[in-house]
Amino acid sequence: MSVNQLLQKFKEKGDKKKLPPLLKREFHTIKPNGSGAAVRVMQWNILAQALSQGSDNFVLCPTEALDWENRHLHIAEEILTYNPTVLCLEEVDHYDFLAQTLQTVGYEGMWFPKPDSPCLYTNNHNGPDGCALFWRTESIILKNSDNVVLKDSSLFDTNQVSIIGRFEMKNISEGQKELYIAVTHLKSKRPYFKLRHEQGKWLVDYLSQLVGDIPIVICGDFNADPDEKVYEEFLSSTMSLKSAYTCLSHSGTEPPYTTWKVRGSPKGQQDICRTLDYIWYSFKNLSVCSLLKFPTAEELGDNRLPSFQYPSDHLSLVCDFELI
Repeated sequence: MSVNQLLQKFKEKGDKKKLPPLLKREFHTIKPNGSGAAVRVMQWNILAQALSQGSDNFVLCPTEALDWENRHLHIAEEILTYNPTVLCLEEVDHYDFLAQTLQTVGYEGMWFPKPDSPCLYTNNHNGPDGCALFWRTESIILKNSDNVVLKDSSLFDTNQVSIIGRFEMKNISEGQKELYIAVTHLKSKRPYFKLRHEQGKWLVDYLSQLVGDIPIVICGDFNADPDEKVYEEFLSSTMSLKSAYTCLSHSGTEPPYTTWKVRGSPKGQQDICRTLDYIWYSFKNLSVCSLLKFPTAEELGDNRLPSFQYPSDHLSLVCDFELI
């Protein structure tokens, strides 16, 4: 089965349920792809099903839009629409569904759950959530992988994880063929900025010793605004990292948001509009060709995310890279 055929099947299932169409987005071209190998990387916190419930969660989102029987259709559609070479996901608590779906169109994958997932403390959960990494086997080969639990400054294990894959691009006769891809999800909630910094520093140090001169892309929900110390930790890394989505701005700044939601609280509704998700890349041997643009506030609608038109509170990030 082709990607387009499977995509059409999910669209038809959504039509039968009378779901509104998935939010449409366009690419912004930074530069045409030259003679180097092209790789499309997709980063997305898909929102764990078990974490979509609760009195403080998404108070403007209709209950039916959070039903897995509806959400899974648009999750699959979003991924298949952009057909990435490598797919990096967080908050995955339905890995079997994703693995079975993507396997039919030529993907392989792996999943690494959090040591003590918060999903396990909710009613009717589907098991723990974790990070997942998928790759399109017709384009890229996994040479080896490493699942790591992030550590703090005392080198104690924390509850966050990362998957690191070393890949080789197919059908390349000369030049750089190898590429590291890492996916991670740092500690959430504003008061934990110190722990996020420690987790990020540990991961940067770990990767710096691992990759050598091989290009690397690091994806994740960092739960950190660009003004947090963990952002600077990646920016100042010896791996010569740059955040891909700063290429959308003439001033080299991050986009205004990668998540926009309305939550409930004892003080009333809270409008949360933040940039938390990133695709970092080693700019000395990778260049950005195009980026998937973010929808406007008007396109998101007054109820923000998630919604019937979009199944997560985080927007996906998609970047086309060229190995140079």
